[in-house]
Amino acid sequence: MKKDYYEILGVSKNATAAEIKKAYRKKALEYHPDKNPGDKEAEEKFKEAAQAYEVLGDEQKRAQYDQYGHAAFEGGGGGFSSMEDIFRNFGDIFGGHFSGFGGFGGFGGGNSRSYRIKGGDLRIRVKLTLADIVSGTEKKVKVLRKVKAEGATYKTCSTCHGNGSIVREVNTMLGRMQSSTPCHTCGGSGEVIDKKPEGADSQGLKTIEETVSIKIPAGVVEGMQMKVPNKGNEAPGNNSIPGDLLVLIEEVEHETLKREGENLHLDLYISMPEAILGTSKDIETANGKVRIKLEEGIQSGKILRLKGKGLPSLNGYGTGDLLVHVNVWTPKTLTKEQKNFFQKMLDDDNFTPQPDKSEKSFFEKVKDMFS
Repeated sequence: MKKDYYEILGVSKNATAAEIKKAYRKKALEYHPDKNPGDKEAEEKFKEAAQAYEVLGDEQKRAQYDQYGHAAFEGGGGGFSSMEDIFRNFGDIFGGHFSGFGGFGGFGGGNSRSYRIKGGDLRIRVKLTLADIVSGTEKKVKVLRKVKAEGATYKTCSTCHGNGSIVREVNTMLGRMQSSTPCHTCGGSGEVIDKKPEGADSQGLKTIEETVSIKIPAGVVEGMQMKVPNKGNEAPGNNSIPGDLLVLIEEVEHETLKREGENLHLDLYISMPEAILGTSKDIETANGKVRIKLEEGIQSGKILRLKGKGLPSLNGYGTGDLLVHVNVWTPKTLTKEQKNFFQKMLDDDNFTPQPDKSEKSFFEKVKDMFS
């Protein structure tokens, strides 16, 4: 079972953005690779803290996590592809206390480069029906993305000698100080194009159409964003990493069913004879039709609850219900014979309203619905 992100950072669920950032910095400095060389446990805790901060440090992701937990980022959402990726995203939090990832064996390889170049993210929208959301689905989408052209090679940048940055010394009133800026020639990657194949751009990249498979868990909601790692644009150079494919979920509005969280609502219209005599009806659910029975004398406004016929919780905490709202349809025009019949029934006791005391009023039903 995945650890709670608030627990990892040691903060409460009501913590402010500043408190979360401060807590992450404390954890990151405690378990930093430079401070714990060769300690695999510390490395894992360092990654855990970064993962927690990636979500809780983002207002939108935090809101999704608070509502749906880890399930909000299933199917490729969240995570870092490497330790370098963590430093690239949050390196500014460490200030000048550490050397980045260059001093950590296995990640810098002795190179003093400050970060790896990451390709640009791509964004797409995926439309889902209620049937898709009920059971989860896998969508295959075609994406235009940039990749390194076959035959493209790269060489060490002669300006920064592969460091990715230029160090300058300047005289100040406090003495000589060093400043480091990304290399203007290679953009900080430490590499430049060596051989550019025909059809490639100036960075050795070409655009291709690729079919990407996206696994979407059951219970997703409108506006949720998922991430498919490494399926964005690639970046030039041998030491680069691809960007991500960001998938925005869109719900296709159902013709008759209305969603409210995990519950679904259906307006069912029946005739007066059906209400009086009782009937059976085939109704729509999110994953097919079911037959329900309406008892004799059913009242307009009656709400029938079909347990488990709603949508699954993204957290895995059960399934919502389908609420069927019964509406007795009153005809607007009648024949002379029909009018005569109802005229005779005006004073009949059976047609005189006699609400059962156990029957809830409309306002009580609305209150129950939202409580």
